[in-house]
This record gives sequence, C-alpha cells and structure tokens, in this order.
Amino acid sequence: MRRGRGHGDGTVTSPAGRVGRVLVNLAAAGGLVYLFLPIFVIVLFSFNKPKGKFNAVWQEFTLENWADPFKNRPLVDALYVSLRVALISMVVATVLGTFVALALVRYRFRGGQITNLLLVLPLTAPEILLGASLLTLFLEPHLVLANRQFTLGFTTIVIAHIMFCVSYVAMTLKARLRGFDWTLEDAAMDLGAGPIRTFLRVTLPLITPGILAAALLSFALSIDDFIITYFVAGPDVKTFPLQIFGQSRTATPPQINVLATMILVGSVAVLAAGTWWGRRRARRLGLR
Repeated sequence: MRRGRGHGDGTVTSPAGRVGRVLVNLAAAGGLVYLFLPIFVIVLFSFNKPKGKFNAVWQEFTLENWADPFKNRPLVDALYVSLRVALISMVVATVLGTFVALALVRYRFRGGQITNLLLVLPLTAPEILLGASLLTLFLEPHLVLANRQFTLGFTTIVIAHIMFCVSYVAMTLKARLRGFDWTLEDAAMDLGAGPIRTFLRVTLPLITPGILAAALLSFALSIDDFIITYFVAGPDVKTFPLQIFGQSRTATPPQINVLATMILVGSVAVLAAGTWWGRRRARRLGLR
C-alpha cells in the first residue's frame, strides 16, 4: 500500500490531498483576482487619456489627470458631501453602537432579545426596502415626532446612515466583547475606582481596537452607500455615488477614477496605520 509524502510535523499527505490543496489555492487566488481586478482597473484608468467624454477604453498613459484631480467641481462637491455625511454618521453611530453593545453584552434586561432582533433587521433587510421605508417616514408628518415633515436633503441622509451604521457598530463590538474579562472591572472597583473611572481607565482602553474597527467600517459603509441615499437625498443634494451615477449617462471623466483612487489610498493608509498601532500597542503590553 502506497503512502503519501510526509511533512515535518508528522502528518502524511496523500496524492489526492495534495491535488485538493492545489485546487483550494487556485480557487482562493481566483477569488482574490475577481475581487481586486475592478480596483486595479479603477486605478489604471485614472492614468488614461480618453479621446471622448467616456473613460471606458484605454487610449494612452498620462499624468494630466493627477495634475488637477479637483478639476470637476460637481464631483468634488459631491465627495465633500459624502465625507461630511460619513464623518457625522461614523461619530454618532460609534457612540450609540458602543453603548448598545455594552448594554446587551454586560447586562440582562427585559427587551434585550427584541433589541438584538432590531439590530439585525437593518443588516438583513434589502436596502431598497429600507430606503422606501425611510422615505415614507420622512414624508408622512403623522409618523414623525411633532408632526414635522422633513425636507429631503443632507439631514435625512445623515439620519438614514446613522440608522444602519449603528447596527454594524453594535454587532461588531458585540463580537469583540464576547471574550472580554469582566472581572477586570470588579478588580478595579475593589481597588477603589468608581464606575466612570473604571470604564475610562480599564474597559475603554481594552475595547478601543474594536471601537476603531467598527468606526472605520461604518465610515466605509456610509461613504459607499447608494440605494438608501438615493431614496432620501432629495433633488438638491448629491453624494459621491449619486453624482457618479447621474453623471455616467452623459460623461465619465477620468477625475472619477482619480478621486476614487485617492479614497482607496486613504483607506489603505488608515488601515496600515491602525495595524501598526495595534502591533505596537501589543508589543508594549507584552502580548507579542
């Protein structure tokens, strides 16, 4: 009976196992190519010099697009609106989602299961359903407090983004808090620290990586959202995705790719900085 080739760890791999491992690696590589190829195309076409109004066919390499990346004012204004919405939504949703996650994990109270269900609903419901529901909420005075009818625009976009970002923040932090050692809080209180001091000096520093991850996730989801924003934006306010969608019918200037590449580079820089900070903090605490 033939045996497979052995490894240094004592395991034996049969020929069928080696073929399976190769197939898995090929499938993983194909999946990565499928995911990153559109990003590569976006970056590549930021250096393209189109002959017409549509930047869809490669013509020739140029750096002119990057010499004036803010040439298209409507795109720049829309990007500014998206950044404002994303920052406000990120801050508010992170604060609310953090306290919701702490309450659900740390305490047991009546209505906790219903709260968990309400947090999951925005994650599982189709975005077109959420957008239509929010549009109805904003346009029907009797559904809003004080019978006030909202004017669709910047405020309604922010409210809508906070609504679904809170769920993502809370669910992300709940996963982080599952393994939290709550006896550390008890130890701090036994040593004389009050509840607020315990939270600020013990709990908050330990869950800060999870809070930062949830905040970055909510920022990315907000700046990327199209469907819900399309319902609640109104005719006068355009976010970056809405502006690209509306402008794509008449022209797709290369500045779209330039600004998208700048957002990509900024996201990667923030991710790299967060990874570096996490490793440095882990080394300082003696975890590595």
